Amino acid sequence: MIAAGQVLDWRRQVAETYRTVREEPDPGVAHAGWAAARRRLLVGHDASPVPAGSRSSFRGGTVAPYDPAFRFVVAVTTDLPPERREMPTATDGVVPLDRVGRVELPGLGSLDLWWVASYGGGLFLPLRDATSGRSTYGGGRYVLDTIKGADLGGGLDALVVDLNFAYQPSCAYDPAWACPLPGETNTLDAAVPVGELSEDEG
Repeated sequence: MIAAGQVLDWRRQVAETYRTVREEPDPGVAHAGWAAARRRLLVGHDASPVPAGSRSSFRGGTVAPYDPAFRFVVAVTTDLPPERREMPTATDGVVPLDRVGRVELPGLGSLDLWWVASYGGGLFLPLRDATSGRSTYGGGRYVLDTIKGADLGGGLDALVVDLNFAYQPSCAYDPAWACPLPGETNTLDAAVPVGELSEDEG
């Protein structure tokens, strides 16, 4: 059982990492710092989703080299019909997600942007693509989850969607976790070969 203080420290370190990312003018430099910090947390933090008995031999946390072609700053299309998804999880109960818009990523396709309609709320942008189940986790990855600190910056008029920062959800490391995963409207036919890779690729 992970203690509350351990989770608090994890959240603070994640938030600090993304604050540094937002303040660094060079996305490649920001990405290198993010990748190092994420691997350090996965391997060494008491609140890591990697089971404690596996951390000494953990081969994951590998991140593809930064590719600026997968960084987008886009306006969110908000004139869409309302849609709600209710995602059951083992730790947080049913997580309600309300669609707040859609982002168009040139050359790749579109992804729906969600609002986590629980206490406090936050933007949520999950992703599944042609690499899922091959070089990346089969269930998909997260690009933004601002309720947990994963916030790359910008507003709905110019949202930073940098797929180089796509990372695996906790359930990729331990099936005891149940995570909201991308649906059809968050699935791209194209490959997104950047971001965090699956453990088999590490």
